[in-house]
Amino acid sequence: MRPQKIDDARLIAGLMSVLQSKGFEGASLNDLAQASGLQKASLYHRFPGGKNEIAMMVLRFVYEWIKDNLYLVLTEKDVAPATKLQRAIQHIRQLYHNGDKSCILNALSLDSGLVVLGDEIGKAMQLWIDAFTALGVEEGFTTAQAKAKARQSLILVQGSLVLARGLGDPSHFHKALTDLKLLFANE
Repeated sequence: MRPQKIDDARLIAGLMSVLQSKGFEGASLNDLAQASGLQKASLYHRFPGGKNEIAMMVLRFVYEWIKDNLYLVLTEKDVAPATKLQRAIQHIRQLYHNGDKSCILNALSLDSGLVVLGDEIGKAMQLWIDAFTALGVEEGFTTAQAKAKARQSLILVQGSLVLARGLGDPSHFHKALTDLKLLFANE
């Protein structure tokens, strides 16, 4: 039987969805194969390192997503800070499907995932913080203030996703995005 051809975007979306909902430990190779559209043997062939390799690929995608949709947006020259922030918030809203999806960084940092993936998770979080720090500095905050606000932005968004998921109410996510705008308002 000929191996299935799967589009990379579909593959990553499927794998990330399972990892978001079940975490690193809870995701079985059967779950990952089913979500990816690949047979289990094809999944093993594509990812001989198993779940660790799959999670690393998803984290590389997340890092690139943060770079493209937050860092490059929030550090773009000749664009008003409020416009940049609005674009970044829209990207965040899309990534998390208006608060219906769990935070992938949180899901992968549970249990043994943090041991295996901790450095990559930290790099992705640091890039988020760097992006929002740059925005804060541009808004006129000191570097220390901007960094504190950037860390708070990560806590706001990721924490709201935990609340939205746990309480079955995405309004917590929407409120956090409104609070994110206020966090960087320099009056």
